[in-house]
Amino acid sequence: MENAALLVAIIENAIDGIITINDRGMIESINPAACKLFEYTPGEVIGKNVSMLMPPPDKVQHDEYLQRYQQTGHAHIIGIGRDVVGLKKDGTKFPFRLGISEVQFLGRKIYAGFIHDISHQREAEERLKEYAVHLEELVEDRTQDLKTTVEALQNAKEEVSSSLEKEREMGLLKSRFVSIASHEFRTPLTSVQLSVSLIEKYAEAFNSPNIIKHVHKIKSAIVNLTSILNDFLSLEKLEAGKQEAAYHDFDLVGFSETIAEEMQVLAKQNQNIIYQHTGTKSVIRLDQNLLKNCIVNLINNAIKYSGENSFIGFTTEINERECIITVSDNGIGIPETDQKHLFEAFFRAHNTGTIPGTGLGLNIVARYTNLMNGKIDFKSEVNQGTLFTITFPMP
Repeated sequence: MENAALLVAIIENAIDGIITINDRGMIESINPAACKLFEYTPGEVIGKNVSMLMPPPDKVQHDEYLQRYQQTGHAHIIGIGRDVVGLKKDGTKFPFRLGISEVQFLGRKIYAGFIHDISHQREAEERLKEYAVHLEELVEDRTQDLKTTVEALQNAKEEVSSSLEKEREMGLLKSRFVSIASHEFRTPLTSVQLSVSLIEKYAEAFNSPNIIKHVHKIKSAIVNLTSILNDFLSLEKLEAGKQEAAYHDFDLVGFSETIAEEMQVLAKQNQNIIYQHTGTKSVIRLDQNLLKNCIVNLINNAIKYSGENSFIGFTTEINERECIITVSDNGIGIPETDQKHLFEAFFRAHNTGTIPGTGLGLNIVARYTNLMNGKIDFKSEVNQGTLFTITFPMP
């Protein structure tokens, strides 16, 4: 009795559904798990043919099986452990795995069906299939994108190659132009400058303010043209990598005094260049030509962007650690929005107006300073002036 009660308890509390049928397919028992799966009460199914729990075509096949059994007297249990479809009371279908066992009980055959719901498994499989299809589509899309990218890169490569070839040709043309300009422009400029000096000398006897005025205009134009030509020649050498620093020891004070005197000639009316040196040392080891170009550019800018009756400061200092060179003015200053672009080639601040210039001078100064392992910095305020500082480390 205890074993029987235990068996009943196991069947009643089993997770999977359990249904027993006789050899005619009639349901004799059904446990709670099976009732929950098919949504029937025991009274609605016991005594009924098990085919009521099967949708077509499984129901027809089951009827054929029973008919065959009744004719031959041989039971042939088909599909042990197979996946089949169940039919709920409301007509809903669901998949389950069916296991069938033949049991001899009180001299007759009873068939026990064990029903394991696999709805969640099938849903997971469907999601996996959908995901696999999505992945295939994604891979196909990515492959197509990759092909498109490769084609675009190939086209870009061809365009870059073509652009580089054109740039090389343009570089050659530019070099040829600069070479021609170096010879063809300098020669007539030198002739014009000499002629203007002679005109100025011959005109002294006439003491004509108008002649002197126009001679000064011609001289100023020659200086501007020469400066432009020098800027382009310097830039070409820098771009071609032909410019290198040639170091020599020289007296910085005498060198700077000469530059101040030369630039004073180009200053506006009552503009005064004030040079001052600080420190007991005066010998420095740098490239004189590059340094002169830097200082001349800075003083020339101070002259251009400052008014008449003004002072231009020019100082040098040598201490144990570094050599410091400054050029200052009280001119138009540099707008704050333009300051970050100041050392870019061909850039000019928007407040320069009609003041002549190429926008190359400060770019060349910065690059020459860098060639000599120095650094350049500045401070500026609009209508207050500008201070440029070049610093070189001592050897």
